[in-house]
Amino acid sequence: MNVLILNAHKPYVFSPGKLNQTMMTLAQNELEKKGHMVKAKHVNDSFNVDEEIQDHLWADLLLLQTPINWMGTPWTFKKYMDEVYTAGTDGRLCHHDGRSSKNPKKNYGAGGSLKGKKYMLSVTFNAPKEAFDDPNEYLFQGKSVDDLLFPIHMNFRFFGMDQLKTFAAFDVIKNQDIPTLLTEYQHHLQLV
Repeated sequence: MNVLILNAHKPYVFSPGKLNQTMMTLAQNELEKKGHMVKAKHVNDSFNVDEEIQDHLWADLLLLQTPINWMGTPWTFKKYMDEVYTAGTDGRLCHHDGRSSKNPKKNYGAGGSLKGKKYMLSVTFNAPKEAFDDPNEYLFQGKSVDDLLFPIHMNFRFFGMDQLKTFAAFDVIKNQDIPTLLTEYQHHLQLV
């Protein structure tokens, strides 16, 4: 299997990106040990739009490694999506939005060209695990991690890709237990 790993971390003074880099490297090593071909990239680096589209076409699995900042990915990944994914609406990643002029009110988002390919989100949070799935918690009001990540999932669904189970690392700033986290991630990667 061909695997494309995108590290979407944007370095900040309080968060230089060591954990996301470590998780990306762990994923690359584990997947290569299983015999998969892996390309690992940082979206913060300069990139060629056509090469990035070709890498998406090459990959059987796209793994997005990203912190969640202000309830979404860092802005540099949004820039990457705006440039790469918009260029791919020419039929390489999707056939525009999937609708036809004969029935423009139906099938929005059904024009994906990457059917049969998979994606997986691996995310890091400052939030504790207990902040999710509990209706008594103030911020997320019982919502799950995947509820919060719904717009990210829709980006890949727009291309016709199938979702693998999300991996979430919680409380990574205030309550770090990195060895346990990495062991859990290593086990999660066995699903691939």
